[in-house]
Amino acid sequence: MKTVVLARVSTHDQEEGHSIAAQKERLLMACRSRGYDNPKVFEIIESSTRGERKDFNLMIDYIKAQKERVILVADAVDRVQRSFKESVMLDELVRAGKVEILFLRENLVISDKATSSQFMLWDFAVIGAKSYVQQLSDNVKRSLDYKVRNGQWIAKAPLGYRNERDPETHKSVIVLDKERDYSIKKAFELYATGSYSIMAITQQLKELGLTNNKPPHKPITNSQVHRMLQNPFYYGKMEIKGELHEHIHPVIIDEWLFVKCQQVRQGWHKKPFKYAGKPYVFRGLVKCAYCGCAISSDRKKDKYTYLTCTKHKGNCGAVRLREEELLTQVSGVLKRLVIPQDVLADLKDRLRESHQAKIDYHTTALESLNKLYDGFQKQLDNLLDLRISERITTDEYDKKAEELKQKQYEIDVKLRQYSKADESFGTTVSTLLDVTSRAYSIFESSKDERKRQIINFLFSNLTLEGKKLNFNLKAPFDAVLVASSHSNWLWGWDSNPRPIDYT
Repeated sequence: MKTVVLARVSTHDQEEGHSIAAQKERLLMACRSRGYDNPKVFEIIESSTRGERKDFNLMIDYIKAQKERVILVADAVDRVQRSFKESVMLDELVRAGKVEILFLRENLVISDKATSSQFMLWDFAVIGAKSYVQQLSDNVKRSLDYKVRNGQWIAKAPLGYRNERDPETHKSVIVLDKERDYSIKKAFELYATGSYSIMAITQQLKELGLTNNKPPHKPITNSQVHRMLQNPFYYGKMEIKGELHEHIHPVIIDEWLFVKCQQVRQGWHKKPFKYAGKPYVFRGLVKCAYCGCAISSDRKKDKYTYLTCTKHKGNCGAVRLREEELLTQVSGVLKRLVIPQDVLADLKDRLRESHQAKIDYHTTALESLNKLYDGFQKQLDNLLDLRISERITTDEYDKKAEELKQKQYEIDVKLRQYSKADESFGTTVSTLLDVTSRAYSIFESSKDERKRQIINFLFSNLTLEGKKLNFNLKAPFDAVLVASSHSNWLWGWDSNPRPIDYT
């Protein structure tokens, strides 16, 4: 057997914190203790959630090219993957006996001889790793929400404004672009008269010399003017995800002028129509198995809900049936989605042990960021010494100091995000395990919208074939259902499993 060692970090910043070197040392030591000789080491610096993962795929290609079984040794599940997209290719290699995966910190071995509990533990560990990434993303969103609540714009300044850096706080601020704000106001004034088309206004703005504020400063276009005249930012409000928020930045026009322009654009007394979908359980979730068209829901006598194919592509073999018939099929699956209490307790214990892998990663990331922060501070101190000794000018000092302080600010934001993400990571998978075993009772006691959420969370590829609902269960819930169909939860993993009977 050949051995492959995977040491991965997400960014070059982590590489500078010696994270790869520490991983490599631990993994090689583990290989020696297990008698795995001459392992091939893959040192990868790339995200596990963004991009094509080119280096990771090179490692997979190497494993596939070997004529003998390969042992893949990794520090933890989250060093290999943080989503299920890699599970497909890894699962195929495992089933074929091409690879055996050793996750060192979880003390978990995945091979074609592994039990369903081991595969399930792998799936839940992936969910935990994915949750950690999502928590970091959520913290970024919370940071943006905080700025929005305080009236701060979170994107590039609109035409007529400029993004600048406050020399004292080093934070991004928005100021009026004195070369362009007059032309912006003129555009609104012209349009409000109702006598000028978008094209005519664009032409007048070109004659006034209005250009984009980024090189090569091309003239503005009709589409830009059209968007500009609908942007409430110019009178004091910013639109975020369809909602208006007051902002603290300078204004170019009065609100009455903006409203007048919208009346001209839409026409008097014309109001936009918005469709509010009715809360049908399967609305938008199911397609016809015969023609691929959407399955629509309709309520009759304000009591019964029926589902039928829209038949946009013509007549097909679809039939009309009651919503309750599909709900019964879903309930039947959820009733079997149960993890025995002894297995549930064992999984939780194992997951608590694997939590140490996340702690180590978290600690390494923080150490790396703190090291970078201290490095920039040392550069600032040296820069000040150069200025005091008059070896650099004031302008040179200010420019470089601003650059270094901005980098420190960005690191400080990341440190706060990591700390917040750590607060909720530990309970995510444990809670998910509990919910999995109570899915049936939760579903039965829920209202229609909640049932929609549960179905969308657990199921995928829903199609209606006659009166039968076809679907796939998402990982790791599919593994729970497979295991629950066997009397012994520790049954061996079948390299040629039989199709699951969901009915």
